[in-house]
Amino acid sequence: MIPKIIEAEYEHDYIIHLRFDDGIEGDVDMSQELYGELFEPLKNLEMFKQFTLHPEFHTLCWPNGADIAPEFLYEKAKITA
Repeated sequence: MIPKIIEAEYEHDYIIHLRFDDGIEGDVDMSQELYGELFEPLKNLEMFKQFTLHPEFHTLCWPNGADIAPEFLYEKAKITA
């Protein structure tokens, strides 16, 4: 089953607090994940803060078309839970 993010809150720097539908929650530091054509623009902190939750895929997405696999975010959140 693919995990679903039900809440995402910007914390600071490149850290987002995520809560999943199974109760797992944690802070995810995205600072080391922002490479490649779609993610380089997100190094601009103002752009990074513009994330939303995709209504169908239940993961983070940005206005420039970048998104992150919810499974990846779930594993990172579990480490800090």
